[in-house]
Amino acid sequence: MSKAAPQRLLITGSSGIAESAARLASQRGSDIFLLGNREEQCAALATSLPGAAYAVADVTDAAQVAAGVDAAYAAMGGIDSVFNVAGLSGRYAGDGPLHTCTSEAWSLMMDVHAKGTFHVCRSVLERWMERSARGAIVNMGSVLARHPQRDYFATHAYAASKGAIEAMTIAAAGYYAPYGIRLNVVTPGLVRTPMSERAQHDNKILGFMADKQPLYKGLVNADDVARVALFLLSEDAAAITGEIIRADGGWAVSG
Repeated sequence: MSKAAPQRLLITGSSGIAESAARLASQRGSDIFLLGNREEQCAALATSLPGAAYAVADVTDAAQVAAGVDAAYAAMGGIDSVFNVAGLSGRYAGDGPLHTCTSEAWSLMMDVHAKGTFHVCRSVLERWMERSARGAIVNMGSVLARHPQRDYFATHAYAASKGAIEAMTIAAAGYYAPYGIRLNVVTPGLVRTPMSERAQHDNKILGFMADKQPLYKGLVNADDVARVALFLLSEDAAAITGEIIRADGGWAVSG
């Protein structure tokens, strides 16, 4: 197995960056276990990957997450690494600038992103600590947590929930480093995934992104974000923990 491939990998989600990571890691020899809330999607992806398995779980439900982590242990004999990708846009629930953002959107973003990532991390860390196991976790952030854009991406509940993930990850990285457990965050810009479907058909946004993400002159490829995450989960990144790594195509440095 390549050093650049995590071994027994748990991924939350089953589309977009999660799907890209699962396919790339499987090609590199990793065992894959998917944890997602869309059974048909999880089943289809797992079936297409040699030896992969899945469990259906809502990451906002602690009991479902714990059961899913137990299922991953049963299927793979353990977990060496975790990539927390599961997430969604809150626009349909009213996410937007603070003065218009709905309480429903705020709660939704915090529940799925902050609480969901917490549930998965806690369940895996509990088992690693019980077994004195080393491991690596990469959590999904967003460039919007630190580099806002007011014209097209003023979704403040989404940004806040991703900022919470950053803070939790850095705090945990400091605590668990003596146990050989690493935690990092990857923060994409606008990525070509099902979640960005609205933007992909908006000519004004596409024109804007040609300058905002100049490395791509448009949207970032999901595979490229997945490769960054897989590097951080691999032994090639053994010295890296508590880092916020941007994979934003130049968003943050483009004004």
